[in-house]
Amino acid sequence: MGVRVLLVDDQPPFLRAMKAVVEETDGFDVVGEAVSGEESLVTAAGVRLDLVLMDVNLPGIDGLEATRRLRRLPSAPVVVLLSTYDEDAGARFIAECPAAAYVTKSAFGPDRLRQVWASATE
Repeated sequence: MGVRVLLVDDQPPFLRAMKAVVEETDGFDVVGEAVSGEESLVTAAGVRLDLVLMDVNLPGIDGLEATRRLRRLPSAPVVVLLSTYDEDAGARFIAECPAAAYVTKSAFGPDRLRQVWASATE
C-alpha cells in the first residue's frame, strides 16, 4: 500500500476527479472519501491516513477548521487544501491553518500531487 489518501469535497464531480488523479498516480491509494468537514474527522478516526486532500469550502465545519482538527490528531496526516480560489487566496488559507500546501483545483494533477507530497515529507 502506498500513500493512504482521504478525499474531502462536497461536489461529486470534483470528488470523482480527485479520485481519478490519485488512482492514476503511482504510489498513492484512496482509502476514504468524505463530503463534509465533520465526515472527514469521523473517517480519519477510523482509518490510518497519510494524506488528506481537503476542499476549503465545505458545509458545516469548513476545510480550514477540519484541517486544524486533523492536524491535532496523535498521528496527524498531511493536509493539502484545494479550491477554485487563486494562489494568493491559498497563501492566506495556509496562514490560517496548518495545511502543508494549497493547490488550485484547476492545477491539480498527478505531477502536482507528487510535488506537494514530496515537499510536505522532506
